[in-house]
Amino acid sequence: MQAAQDNAVGSQYLTFALAHEQYGVDILRVQEIKGWTPVTHIPNAPAYLKGVLNLRGTIVPIVDLRMRFSLEEIEYTPTTVVIVLSLVADGRERTFGIVVDAVSDVLNIHTADIRPKPDFGTAVDADFISGLATVGDSMVMLLDIDRLLRPDEINAIASVSE
Repeated sequence: MQAAQDNAVGSQYLTFALAHEQYGVDILRVQEIKGWTPVTHIPNAPAYLKGVLNLRGTIVPIVDLRMRFSLEEIEYTPTTVVIVLSLVADGRERTFGIVVDAVSDVLNIHTADIRPKPDFGTAVDADFISGLATVGDSMVMLLDIDRLLRPDEINAIASVSE
């Protein structure tokens, strides 16, 4: 009975655009959405780590999701935003921001409408995709924020923000 209710209710996802594709993250992991503002560059940081942002006294690492996903780089536009998220790694909650092309919508996606990600074998690292949802005529890739970055990447950005 409870499982049927969970399937009927689903979860809310913040969706965003990245290279003409739609992605979604659990809305409960979103702390805030900010328009793009220049960040402080960190020397010798990985290329996808754009820098850090002082967010009301908290130093927040900013990750360019296009670069993290090996997509074509583009100029940031007025629709470019930073989504500030919280992830859990090594039992600790960490805050970081992702740069995306534009925020789209908040969708309520029923659990029954989420399909498992395709099995790419070992050729493609897609551990950060938790599932695929069809919404209207488009498909939304749902991201597992806790797997978006590898442990070595989390340690790299954690060393910047601590």
